[in-house]
Amino acid sequence: LGSVIAYFTSAKFLLYLGHALSTWGDRMWHFAVSVFLVELYGNSLLLTAVYGLVVAGSVLLLGALIGDWVDKNSRLKVAQTSLIVQNSSVILCGVILMIIFLYKTQLLTLYHGWLLTLCYILVITIANIANLASTATAITIQRDWIVVVAGEDRSKLADMNATIRRIDQLTNILAPMAVGQIMTFGSPMIGCGFISGWNLMSMCVEYLLLWKVYQKTPTLARKSAKVEASELKQLNVKKESDTKPAEGVQLIIEKDVTAFEPQQEKEVGCAARIAEPFITFRDGWVAYYNQPVFLAGMGLAFLYMTVLGFDCITTGYAYTQGLSGSVLSLLMGASAITGIMGTVAFTWLRRKCGLIRTGLISGVAQLACLILCVISVFMPGSPMDLTVSPFADISARLFENEPLPTIASPEAEMIFATGMPNLLNGSIAPANSDPEMSPEPVPLISVSLLFAGVIAARVGLWSFDLTVTQLLQENVIESERGIINGVQNSMNYLLDLLHFIMVILAPNPEAFGLLVLISVSFVAMGHIMYFRFAQKSLGKQLFVCHTPDPKTAPDSSPPGNTSTV
Repeated sequence: LGSVIAYFTSAKFLLYLGHALSTWGDRMWHFAVSVFLVELYGNSLLLTAVYGLVVAGSVLLLGALIGDWVDKNSRLKVAQTSLIVQNSSVILCGVILMIIFLYKTQLLTLYHGWLLTLCYILVITIANIANLASTATAITIQRDWIVVVAGEDRSKLADMNATIRRIDQLTNILAPMAVGQIMTFGSPMIGCGFISGWNLMSMCVEYLLLWKVYQKTPTLARKSAKVEASELKQLNVKKESDTKPAEGVQLIIEKDVTAFEPQQEKEVGCAARIAEPFITFRDGWVAYYNQPVFLAGMGLAFLYMTVLGFDCITTGYAYTQGLSGSVLSLLMGASAITGIMGTVAFTWLRRKCGLIRTGLISGVAQLACLILCVISVFMPGSPMDLTVSPFADISARLFENEPLPTIASPEAEMIFATGMPNLLNGSIAPANSDPEMSPEPVPLISVSLLFAGVIAARVGLWSFDLTVTQLLQENVIESERGIINGVQNSMNYLLDLLHFIMVILAPNPEAFGLLVLISVSFVAMGHIMYFRFAQKSLGKQLFVCHTPDPKTAPDSSPPGNTSTV
């Protein structure tokens, strides 16, 4: 009994609990805000598309600056500030959305509708601030706090990373379904109120949990100047004086550390202040490029350039192929199970073969499963036909003065209930909605192979994701964890943005097979980059599988990197 109580009061469990609350709120909000924007703008996808573009662009441009801020401030201040900003933004956004839902008709008549437009801009801006704060929270908790709580035990770090991913997998499925049911049996306004109330409650509990974890882990309070000075020597960075820098200051290449000393603060001119964010942005990307795990990070980023996931694109394609919402719900549940299996496989493989080899095995497993997706493109039932113009339907509607497709009310209710909208070509097309007008049944062998490959590949995908995450945790020096992981987030968003652009250029179902082939090619390129990283790190020992020491795991650190966890 004592050991059970000790576990439930440990810093590790409190960190899990805080992450579960945070992730649950995040997933509910990310799902709901897109649906709210669709409802508000005349059942059109315009606001949702603008929101997605703003979010991706902001993280892409500001990822390095967010990471730099994480590095320059104390851990508790960063965690608490980002938590408060994130939850307060969601609460404020929810209140504004409730006002819009209540008084939309009146707002339309005021100032020729410009006041309503201003409200839309305000909602998107505040929601974007919430997402940026969420990014800061993820960097500081999942990339820094978790490393400190695990201490020198790398097996404990691997187990904690895997548990965090399992929580992510479960909340990805359950949170949208929960808020969807609330909006289905209530209303969008009730959904807004529920999410705002949840975030207010969650913020208080998470704040308390963070404080408890901070108290139970004294090392979180220390960003030792001595450690940072040694790290600076490892990076061969020139110092202009031998005095110690201030505590918590980030030290990266070509930065003047004496500028941060409280005793010798220098006045900074206006031009220098304006240039500072741009210099930080440049230094962050340069530092990322110079990391020994650069190729591994790039390999992970390339996995975001894919349509082979359970996002709105693949869901929309499934609807055009005759799959119903209930079948897709089951498939999403199966994908969550295989994702959890991937986290279990990661911990087992790491103990048996070491961290770097785990990434190689995971990559091979993912690519082997994705071969099914490639085969599906050429099987009966595949709509692939590259002679069909991607924009034929849109052009026809424009020339015939027909309205572009929008989301009708019954289908919007389906989104609320299942969390699975079909955003392909800007419309929802439920399978077999009208039996009299529905076309001939589509053979399901192609789409079955496609989803079999996607679901099976998630074992390798999540194992690989955890491998690269731990490589970044172990091999990036403490004073640069924030900025390097910020740039990694930017790279992920860049490739994710490119995948949406790819779909925009070829939005019709006939071109989806080509998108599948391009996606598999990018996944293969990502794993080739990782293979090159592994080859550089392990050399001739690359294919020699052995059981490493569970706590030290020496083969997880690339040569030339002397940093410790």
